[in-house]
Amino acid sequence: TTVTLDAVDLQWAIILQIFMLIWYSPVEHLTVRNLTFRGPLEKLTEYAFQPLLSSVEQLISLDGSMKALTLEHVRNKVYYFNQEILYRQFSEMNIANLTIADAYMPHMLCPNKTSSFQCLNFSHNAPTDELFQNCGTLVDLKLLILQKNKFESLRKVSFMTSRMKSLTYLDMSNNLLRHDGAGVQCRWAESLAELDLSSNQLVDAVFECLPANVQKLSLRNNQISNVPSGVAELKSLEELNLASNRLADLPGCGGFTSLQFLNVEMNSILTPSADFFQSCPRVRELQAGHNPFQCSCELQAFIRLERRSGGKLFGWPAAYVCEYPEGLRGTELKDFHLSPLACNTTLLLVTALLLT
Repeated sequence: TTVTLDAVDLQWAIILQIFMLIWYSPVEHLTVRNLTFRGPLEKLTEYAFQPLLSSVEQLISLDGSMKALTLEHVRNKVYYFNQEILYRQFSEMNIANLTIADAYMPHMLCPNKTSSFQCLNFSHNAPTDELFQNCGTLVDLKLLILQKNKFESLRKVSFMTSRMKSLTYLDMSNNLLRHDGAGVQCRWAESLAELDLSSNQLVDAVFECLPANVQKLSLRNNQISNVPSGVAELKSLEELNLASNRLADLPGCGGFTSLQFLNVEMNSILTPSADFFQSCPRVRELQAGHNPFQCSCELQAFIRLERRSGGKLFGWPAAYVCEYPEGLRGTELKDFHLSPLACNTTLLLVTALLLT
């Protein structure tokens, strides 16, 4: 039921014969890695290419055993044909899962009729914001993976999903996404529960353009410096990843009443707020390590918070180390102590007056 081909370097006509042979077999999962399409280049013009694909068009319209097709690391040395002819063959395939990864593919067409696709993976290609705009035939699609491409507009990505009624997971990591806000409306699929926007160019305004029902959200490795209060009402959000951003403090949970897991590692937090667990009572795990902690009186309250939290600080104590002042650099927070007299200004003044 499963066939894997590796290092396939053949002429188009032979490759198509192999595909047809497998398609008519009991095989359900076909994976082809390191695939190279060849000519002869001087003869395979668009007109010569069309008859070769006509047999494939008849093939993919049949109800066969095939459920999943994966093409990885594809190189095309057939240059003289209209690529939309090939895209149309893939978009009309009657299978559940289609992966075309690392194939220099710049686009994919919307299926002409209601599609059977449940999972599409077009990672490490070159699609842009125009992909699947106004596409209403992917109503059964549940997983969409578009990482490592050239998407730029978060708003257009939201509209791309708006007609995908079954979509639950979307991976848009490692793109060029931005969102400037300024009252721009976004429209996401209501079913979207998990969204990965890590490694893009997003700033604080991203919180004005997020799916209302999202449960797991990753904004790792962006340029977020603050989580605006009163902007995002994500009542279903349970997991939020804000690692590797520019946060100067722990965010509050005013708009995230269901938040259970928060990751703010590798930000710019010097002195975390000590009242975090009071404002976020449902949080079960906080990952706040690997920040440049400033070991001072203000940090004492956060250290006491760890003792009261009952093990909610992930990575404690190894990931929580003093960065400032220089004399304490490398000291774990658990080993940092200051006397009550040094941190209590009132007590210090009274003591000084009494001594005087």
